[in-house]
Amino acid sequence: MPAISIVVPALNEEKFLPILLESIKQQTFTDYEVIVADAGSTDKTKAIAKKYGAKVVPGGMPGPGRNRGAEVATGEFLFFFDSDVYLPKDFLEKAYNEMQDRFLDMATCEFLPESDLQLDKIMFKLANLHVKLNQTFNPRAAGFCIFITRRLFHRIGGFDESVKIAEDHDLVDRASKFRALGFLNSVQLTVSIRRLEKEGRFSLVEKYLQVEMHLFTKGSIKEDIIEYEFGNFKTDEDKKKSKKVLDEIEQNLIKIEGQYNKLSKNIKAGITEMQATRTKWMDSLDEMGKSFQNIFKSKKK
Repeated sequence: MPAISIVVPALNEEKFLPILLESIKQQTFTDYEVIVADAGSTDKTKAIAKKYGAKVVPGGMPGPGRNRGAEVATGEFLFFFDSDVYLPKDFLEKAYNEMQDRFLDMATCEFLPESDLQLDKIMFKLANLHVKLNQTFNPRAAGFCIFITRRLFHRIGGFDESVKIAEDHDLVDRASKFRALGFLNSVQLTVSIRRLEKEGRFSLVEKYLQVEMHLFTKGSIKEDIIEYEFGNFKTDEDKKKSKKVLDEIEQNLIKIEGQYNKLSKNIKAGITEMQATRTKWMDSLDEMGKSFQNIFKSKKK
């Protein structure tokens, strides 16, 4: 029986899944199994999963897909990831050891954006801060980084498949009635920003705020009141034409940031060049000073 069962729901993930599976293959911790719950992919997803030695089971939407994976899992811990995350080489080792050392039955960790944009980094910092501040009173964890013992997962019946969106928050909320959510200090993972790019950063924030408000006032979301699309991260012309004002603001901010970064690089390059020129002048003055000293010494003789 492996220590960790890694469960990944997937739909047409031939681009990102190999990156995740390769990062898992490179782990310093090897006592694990990988299960890919495929929701009917029409690309090479299943073939890629099998190539890396993963078990492939029929999946569905993220919640049901994770449940199908958990049903065949044999590990002590269930580590739920999405296809577009990337793990440092020592991730599994550190996460497993910290959960054991702290006697944690459920945990999450900090996640970083695969992006150089300051806007994305700020958004992710706020998301991580929200999780940290609320882990006791209003526990939350993203579905792509939930770590839970198999016994606790089965005790609460896994993911509620009647929940349409925020099934990850629902799971953590129910599980926290038995065991507290821990925030791991030893690990971080990186996740792509493809959903930010697909839905628009500010539009996505607006959607998440609607979800939080519904969870706070009415509980779990079991109706299709908020649009969520699993997979299909290609954008077509119709979606481009229907961008909201918030998305336009976002693009302007990104352009401004790009211009700022370019200006900063030019200024840094200019300062570096000035410093180099100043050094050359100082060296030249120093050489002149030494020459004058030698001349004066010669005249005295």
